Amino acid sequence: MFKPVLFLVLLLMSGLRLVAQQGNFFKRYINSLINDTTNSADPQFIAYPTLAFAPETSWELGISSLLVYYAKKDTANRLSEVNGFTFYTINKQYGVWFDHALYSHQNKYAYLGRLRYQNFPILYYGIGPETVAEPMATVNAQLIQVRERVLRKVARNLYLGPEIDLQRLSSVRFDRHNGYGSYVAPEGNQGSISMGMGAGLVYDDRHNVLNVRDGAFAELALLKYAPALGSSTSFTSVISDNRFYYPVSKQNVFAAQVYGQFVSGQPPFNMLSSLGGETIMRGYYAGRYRDKNQLSMQAEFRMLPLPWRFTKRFGATFFAGTGTVFNSFGSLQVNQFVWAGGVGMRYLLFPKKDIFTRLDFAFTKEGTGFYIFIGEAF
Repeated sequence: MFKPVLFLVLLLMSGLRLVAQQGNFFKRYINSLINDTTNSADPQFIAYPTLAFAPETSWELGISSLLVYYAKKDTANRLSEVNGFTFYTINKQYGVWFDHALYSHQNKYAYLGRLRYQNFPILYYGIGPETVAEPMATVNAQLIQVRERVLRKVARNLYLGPEIDLQRLSSVRFDRHNGYGSYVAPEGNQGSISMGMGAGLVYDDRHNVLNVRDGAFAELALLKYAPALGSSTSFTSVISDNRFYYPVSKQNVFAAQVYGQFVSGQPPFNMLSSLGGETIMRGYYAGRYRDKNQLSMQAEFRMLPLPWRFTKRFGATFFAGTGTVFNSFGSLQVNQFVWAGGVGMRYLLFPKKDIFTRLDFAFTKEGTGFYIFIGEAF
């Protein structure tokens, strides 16, 4: 699914350069973005407007923000990040997102989580690896999600701790698209509450989670959703996320990810494993394919920065991935894997913290995708 996004950072910076002539605040702000005048141990914050268009939302206005810091300003600690995004569309849709990866002093604790509140449509293509090419319906609903992991270091780079996940889908309405007759409404079509508790085991030796140049990350998480916890249905989700980063040279990095999610029981449709989005299988709409289980993998070659003499701020990447969804391992077939690939451009936003803005152009057999975020996809 192609969603053209107009990233306004450069436009904002150009406009602020003019306004900067009128005030010292804007001068300092622009200078900090362009020249990164802060101390490498100091926190850094950026906020910028976004503008997007998609058929299910029409025009969308938003504000994105990023805060990065080291605990106690000690650069030996892992870099912590807080991402925020708020948006509103002319169709009166809106949302607030917050993601965080926080590390305490000496990396003793890790707090990984996300918060979502949105009134936003979901395109529904059906369930399974061979669904129709066009969405069957638009699902209008309100979503609340709170997921938090509190992990404690139990050995070098090894963390263990509890996880909770709450997702509430309400005011659900399936608007069938023209050309599609009747179809079986999925579990949760009238709304659902999914409340799960479990535990996660994480190996993490990354220093900068927004741009890893060497290291590995591996997570094994189990969450049990049950009516006794307040969940509408009973099901279990197991997630395995494995990422590897190998420095090819001082500037170039080879990165790879293998991801799996395996769900058993009776999950509502919004809790099924879903393929697509801005991180893995870029180029496919998030939720283009849904089923109980998912297997996907991707590889990326990053040149950060490019070996050009005239600049040290621009980089580039090449990436490719493949994946599928399936109901059970007995139904898994190799010919049901789909592929995605693409190229990306990078701009070194915070040189002293080695953080890039990424602009990715992805292509699939069904179309293209365009993504702009701060930090690498994985």
